[in-house]
Amino acid sequence: MGLNILIVDDHPMTVDSYINLLSYSSLQEKNLHFIKSYNCEEAYNKINLYEKQNSIIHFALLDISIPPYKDLNINSGVDLASLLRKKFPFCKVVLLTMHSEALTVDKIIKEIKPEGFISKSDINFELFPVICQKVLNGEFYKSPTIIESQRELLKKNINWDNHDSQILILLAEGVKTVNLPNYIPLSMSAIEKRKANIKDQLLEGKGGDKDLIDKAKKLGLL
Repeated sequence: MGLNILIVDDHPMTVDSYINLLSYSSLQEKNLHFIKSYNCEEAYNKINLYEKQNSIIHFALLDISIPPYKDLNINSGVDLASLLRKKFPFCKVVLLTMHSEALTVDKIIKEIKPEGFISKSDINFELFPVICQKVLNGEFYKSPTIIESQRELLKKNINWDNHDSQILILLAEGVKTVNLPNYIPLSMSAIEKRKANIKDQLLEGKGGDKDLIDKAKKLGLL
C-alpha cells in the first residue's frame, strides 16, 4: 500500500525540496504519493476530498505560517493539524516553524500534540528525511530549538495552562479584554481572575496590559 503525504508550505520550492528529499530517502520503497498545497484553502479542500473518497492521509508536513482560509477561520498550519486530527486520527503530523516563542510553542504542543515539531533553523537536507522516518516509525520528535523553548518556560517556573497562554497571546494581538470571551470558552470573571494571576506572576500584580505584554516579550514568551 502507498503512503499519502500532505505537504503544505507557501513556498513552492520548499514543497519540491521536501518531495525530493523524501523521494530519494529510504522511504522511497513505500510507494509515496504527495499531496501539495500552498495555502490553507487548498489544503482544506484536499483534506476534504480525501475524506470523501475514503482515502487516508498517512503523514502531513505543515508549515505553521501559511496564507489563511478566512471564510472558514482556518488561519494556520495549526488549524489544519486540528482538522487532520478530526478527519484522519491516525495521520502523523509534523509541524514546521520559523517561530519558537515559548508560549506559542507550549500552546501548540498542548493543543495538537504533534508527532513532530521542528524549527526550520534546526534542519538540513540530511536530517530532514531521517526525522520523517523516525516519526513514521512511531517516534516523537522535537527539534533542539523547540525543546529549548519549552525549557525556558519551565525555568521561568510559570504556572498556568493553555487558556492563560491564549489570553496573553490575544492581548498581544490587540484583542481587548472585554472581547476575550469571544475567543476563549470562559466567562468574563474567569478571564479576569486568570489575567490577575498572570500579572501576579510576571509583574507582581503591578502595571497594565502594555506592561504585561512588554514583560512577556522581554522574557521571550511572546
